[in-house]
Parts: sequence; C-alpha cells; structure tokens
Amino acid sequence: MAIILGVDPGSRITGYGIIRTSGRHTDYLDSGCIRMGERPMAERLQIIFQSLATLIAEYRPDEFAIEQVFMARNPDSALKLGQARGVAIVSAANSGLAVHEYSARQVKQAVVGSGGADKAQVQHMVQAILGLSRKPQADAADALAIALCHAHMSQSLARVAAASETPGTGQSPAHGRVRGGRMR
Repeated sequence: MAIILGVDPGSRITGYGIIRTSGRHTDYLDSGCIRMGERPMAERLQIIFQSLATLIAEYRPDEFAIEQVFMARNPDSALKLGQARGVAIVSAANSGLAVHEYSARQVKQAVVGSGGADKAQVQHMVQAILGLSRKPQADAADALAIALCHAHMSQSLARVAAASETPGTGQSPAHGRVRGGRMR
C-alpha cells in the first residue's frame, strides 16, 4: 500500500491530489488548490511550501510526484513556474520523500491514453478512474493525474522487476553469475 501526493505547480494556483494505492486498487483521499492570488512572489512561494508541508504532515505520503517544467512562451512565466516547482520539491525533500517527475505528455498518456489530451479529457478520466461524484477543479485534476501516472509507472516497474526474477530464488537471472571463474 502506498499514499501518493501529486502536485501540479503554479505561481498563482498549485494543484494537489492525494491517492492511496494497494495493488491495482486506487482510492481517492483528497485534492484541491493552493491559491496565492496577487501577493508578492516570495509570499506565494512561502504559501506553497507551508501548504505542502502541512499536507505531507497530515497524510504522510510514501511517494511524491510532480510535473516536469516545460518551456512556456513567456520567459517570466517559466521562471515563476520553476520557482513554484522548486519550493514544492524542497517541501517534499525536507520530509524525506523521493521526488518523481513526469512530463505533461507522460501524465496524459497514462491517464487518458493520449499524450495530446486536453484539460477536460483529463478531468473526465480522473473522475472516472477514481469514481468521483463530480469533476475535480482543473488544477486538482491535473495533480491527481500526476499521482495516478506515478502509481501506474510504479506498478509497471514492479511487474517488470518481478518478471525478471529467477523463479524460486527472488534473484534476477544475472545475480551471482560466474564468468571466467570469478563472481561478478
């Protein structure tokens, strides 16, 4: 069982989504938006950091997933997004969480099945996958999609690792192989 916190960073609105996975079963725990408004940038960054630290303390996630930075048309917007993303990552790192990063295309592919999906499609699929009674807000849906993408990727990696183990030994086929008379 794992609790995953997904974050969709933004300098004005940062979305978060928290899910619990157990095998192939996924439960919705919480989601929402951290809204900073028109405050000075330093205050917005502090709000993101503290809000995520509070969520981490409350839900005690095992995993943290965040969207990778992308190149925006406006360099100033890209810089602000990078700063918001940075404080989110530091908030997770301060709590001892490993940070997992996914591109927007990877997230959309994992949740919708198309890397070019729009926000409405992501919202619809997040609602369907998690059995929610209504569509989450767009930024919260993106954060939940990031958490779902991480769950999917983790499960896929676990299946690959399990398939590569030598039956009955719990070891990969290359483990302990002798070449040229010496163990490697």
